[in-house]
Amino acid sequence: MIQCFLMKRHNLAFIDVETTGFDPETQEIIELGVVIARPTGDDAMDYEIVDEIDLKIKPEHIETADPQALRVNGYDESAWIFAHSLEEAMKVFSEKTEGCIFVAHNLAFDYLFIDKAFQKTGVENKLFYAKMDTISIAFAKLHKKKDIDKFRLSKLCEYFGVENNKAHTALSDARATFEVFQHLMSL
Repeated sequence: MIQCFLMKRHNLAFIDVETTGFDPETQEIIELGVVIARPTGDDAMDYEIVDEIDLKIKPEHIETADPQALRVNGYDESAWIFAHSLEEAMKVFSEKTEGCIFVAHNLAFDYLFIDKAFQKTGVENKLFYAKMDTISIAFAKLHKKKDIDKFRLSKLCEYFGVENNKAHTALSDARATFEVFQHLMSL
């Protein structure tokens, strides 16, 4: 019970990464989006957005990129000219998310890349240890519903009427994840 109380006092960091592929050992984060929300009032499921982070990260080994991944997330070298180094981005991320609970849609994917980036750069991970996966929450809350059979972010956005006009960009997907989370928690 104490642990639940402590979790209610932490901000949530809704995190999305866009990458050059699916393997955190050989591929890289090229975009990092975060929506930070704090609890409002006594109900731990009411949150308001207090900050956002939108970082483009310069790939160091674009030659290892999966061309399909680059097409999906809209990578264009000219748009990344002024991108941050991975170390710069992780320092900003670490400072802004200190004490936050990590929330993502398909947590395992995003966290593998974030954890690898922390290891690679030596930047301290200051996130709270708890994590939440909105796919798992969606399955738990919606698996008996006949009108939804897939739990991808795009399907949940459609189901709840959440606009995500820039899908597969990190900040837009982080915002959509926050909105989907709010809908799920109100069920």
